[in-house]
Amino acid sequence: MANQGGSIKVSSINGVKTYSVSGQRSLATWLPPKKLKALRKDKEYMRRVDLIQDLRFETATSKIKATPDGEYLIASGTYPPQIKVYELRELSLKFERHLVSEVIDFQVLGDDYSKLAFLCGDRSVCLHAKYGSHYSLRIPRMGRSMAYDRWSCDLLCAASSPDLYRINLEQGCFLAPLSTRSSAINVVTRSNVHGLVACGCEDGALECLDLRAKSSIGRINAVAPSGDTNEEITALQFDDTGGFHIAVGSSSGKVLIYDLRSSHPLRVKDHMYGSPIVDIKWHQTLNSMQPKMITADKHVVRVWDPESGDGLTSIEPTGGTINNVCVFHGSGLMLMALDCNQIPAYFIPSLGPAPKWCSYLENLTEELEEGAQTTIYDDFKFLTKEDLERLNLTHLIGTNLLRAYMHGFFIDYRLYKKAQACTDPFAYDAYRQQRIQEKMEAERAARVTMKRKLPKVNKKLAARLLEDAEDAELNIDGDTAAKKKSAKKKKGLANEILQDKRFSVLFENKEFEVDEFSPEYLAQHRSSLKKQPSLIDEHFEPVENDDEDEEINGSDASTANHSLEDEPEGETYRRKAKRVPRLYEVKDERHAEAFWSGVSFSKEDALPLEERVAALEKASKQGEIRRGPGGSREISFISKSLPKGPKYEDDDDMRENRRGIESLGFRPAKPHSRGNGRTRGGRRKEGSHMRSRGRGRKY
Repeated sequence: MANQGGSIKVSSINGVKTYSVSGQRSLATWLPPKKLKALRKDKEYMRRVDLIQDLRFETATSKIKATPDGEYLIASGTYPPQIKVYELRELSLKFERHLVSEVIDFQVLGDDYSKLAFLCGDRSVCLHAKYGSHYSLRIPRMGRSMAYDRWSCDLLCAASSPDLYRINLEQGCFLAPLSTRSSAINVVTRSNVHGLVACGCEDGALECLDLRAKSSIGRINAVAPSGDTNEEITALQFDDTGGFHIAVGSSSGKVLIYDLRSSHPLRVKDHMYGSPIVDIKWHQTLNSMQPKMITADKHVVRVWDPESGDGLTSIEPTGGTINNVCVFHGSGLMLMALDCNQIPAYFIPSLGPAPKWCSYLENLTEELEEGAQTTIYDDFKFLTKEDLERLNLTHLIGTNLLRAYMHGFFIDYRLYKKAQACTDPFAYDAYRQQRIQEKMEAERAARVTMKRKLPKVNKKLAARLLEDAEDAELNIDGDTAAKKKSAKKKKGLANEILQDKRFSVLFENKEFEVDEFSPEYLAQHRSSLKKQPSLIDEHFEPVENDDEDEEINGSDASTANHSLEDEPEGETYRRKAKRVPRLYEVKDERHAEAFWSGVSFSKEDALPLEERVAALEKASKQGEIRRGPGGSREISFISKSLPKGPKYEDDDDMRENRRGIESLGFRPAKPHSRGNGRTRGGRRKEGSHMRSRGRGRKY
């Protein structure tokens, strides 16, 4: 799933490629410090390419944002609490500042880094300028979120209280707070289109405020339609393109999209992790007409379509939990603030192009190819319990060589390769033979071949001649002139036979067609051709014995077989000697005539329906059969008058005129037997003479 080229890795989900641009290899967290220091001798690690130099913190990153002009990147992290400002044109750190308390949230007050406001964990709001810290003040309650109204220069602070605190930066004083009906406010955001302020509360309520009216204009329970009760709102974001939509993130891991004119959500998206939503972004690029939703919880970042709900891709960083996401305007580059020292960067070409300050990413990503690799860490391989059983490594469970993780284990990649080589030592040879075979088939497919039209008569013979000539030409191992000459001669001989006028009748006249079932042909081709079908199986059907079969085969087959195995050899021989011979009965008179004449219907039945109809029309022209409307047929015949005499004499004469047992040459029945197909009234049952005929002799 990932292919590493330098410091860029590519992964694909739903056919969408995501390139991970990180300045450090993904390493396991349990590695000792000595092993981490040993990476300084790793040439591959030392040749890494950093997207931005020193893009990291000592412990974790809490928030990360880009300035509105797109020239600077601002990030806050711990420990110690500090902020870093990066100049994107130079791809390097511009400056860093240390604070007394960790940063919970911050806002960029201008177009660049010259005016910043930080909401800290000690209830303080720190205002910074280019030269450093400008002023610091405190709010009554512990702050949770912060927003800035550019129209009125009001800094809005949401805290663990029902009031939304306002600090006017133009006058430099507190204004009267805006009250809500909830016990606490978790998150606050403002729309850049119409200026409404939305508050996400602890009780799951979404309340909108108008700064002109200084009061609430609407309130709904935003998490109730998703089926959750007693859940909180943890993230909010307005759609800046239209202004009528707002996305709400709940503490149960669901994102709901509302229209401000309706109290019912337009779309509900579940992250399927159950973790609170930490960040929501509406992202508009040139690659799509409609904006995309970028939502993040502690485990995954999902990119999806707000109209249909279909997911574009997902990103699961392995460094730690997600705190915040920064997406550069109009591009496909994304930075993540994680609970680790590294700040990873992800580039999604399907989402948008690369920013101007790192346009070289597009050239780098085009050179990478997708490969097959399932490693999460560079030095370890993830294996399930079934994989361990296949590699005979189950005895290592519980030792230091295996690290339990979720539903499997991590093992050192070098040990995995050794175990794999011991389990299947001939895997490379099989792979090599497979590759050789694939190359040979590709060469044969690319070879220009002449397609010859085979004749209708003796088609198999002509095809066999051509195949033998081509095989003789392809199977030339050496470059000797004798082998080439013999192959060329064999190929020319096959072409001469097909084109020579003396042999043209062999492939045109049906009388010269090779009969593969003839005794002469079968005597020379016993192993290569099919066996001739039996006339008995074709014209006769086996007769089920009524009395004897019940006595012999009445018990279960398994019981009979078991008893035969336990009996002595003499008893088994006596049982075999008592077996009744298999009896057959002819299907009808047509099959009886064909069997007496030694004719098979296999070729006639194999003919297409069109040829059968043509043969039937030919027979009708000769006067044997007349066609009628609706597919009916008529046959004309002359009945013979029966001679006068006693009843039994009439029956004997009728038996002579009808096709009976004597016509097939079978053993005649007794003349005065009443059980030979007669009923009490003296009439013979229909078809009884055929059944008696079939029972009279076996084949």
